[in-house]
Amino acid sequence: MIRLDGKLVAESLREGLKLRTESFKSKMGRAPQLTVVLVGENKASQVYVKNKHLACQKVGISSQIIEKPESLQQGEFEELLEKLNRDESVDGVLVQLPVPRQLKSDRVFELLSPAKDADGLTYASTGLLWSGKPLVKPCTPSGVIEILKHYKIPMAGKNAVVIGRSQIVGKPMAALLLDENATVTVCHSGTRDIRSYTSQADIVVVAAGKPRLFGREDFKKDSVIVDVGMHGTGGGKLCGDVRYEELEGWAQAATPVPGGVGPMTIAMLLENTVYLAERKLKGN
Repeated sequence: MIRLDGKLVAESLREGLKLRTESFKSKMGRAPQLTVVLVGENKASQVYVKNKHLACQKVGISSQIIEKPESLQQGEFEELLEKLNRDESVDGVLVQLPVPRQLKSDRVFELLSPAKDADGLTYASTGLLWSGKPLVKPCTPSGVIEILKHYKIPMAGKNAVVIGRSQIVGKPMAALLLDENATVTVCHSGTRDIRSYTSQADIVVVAAGKPRLFGREDFKKDSVIVDVGMHGTGGGKLCGDVRYEELEGWAQAATPVPGGVGPMTIAMLLENTVYLAERKLKGN
């Protein structure tokens, strides 16, 4: 079984991004800038933001973190988004989710300019994606596509199943697989007998959100399985939605957790930021 190593693919992408950030800096006199908005004291979000900040530094992207208190009100939140839309020194913006309850996260998707949408999740970005003319692509699904391409796994003409229909992974994943000419089925919590779909699929992308839910018996022999899940098991260990150890000798290829899709999510955030900066440089 081929181990689809997201760390390896992410590293190869970062090497190219370093060259692009240096080129941008030589022309603009500054590095591409990503601004991350962090509201509240969510510990997991703080860790994610720190990791993104460090990843930016490694490729030469300027990373600004705007921290706001848990008590931030809707009007102040929206004013901040509008300010970032107008700031010419900011190339990409990411609002770390979740935000506190009193804030309407939907307003992020409505108000943030698609020209600065480093996560590719605004409603405008989603519309462009489904129209086949994406400006930037959501980070996790585009990372999955990059892994499959890196390992030369064909998607055209293949039967692909996506498990999950979230705005962040499931729906855009289906759109990107369609763009690669796969035949796509989306399964979710309302799907009866999911195994009847996964057991016939050539490619399965699992974003069910439940630890170790799927195993060898759920997949066709020699299929390709991409596990987007990430769960803590205690003792500092992580697992995905799939029982990876059962796939050896059965699957053609699969992503491990950790070390599979996770590193690619951040790599694609960097890619999106640099692309948006280059696009601005060209006057688009």
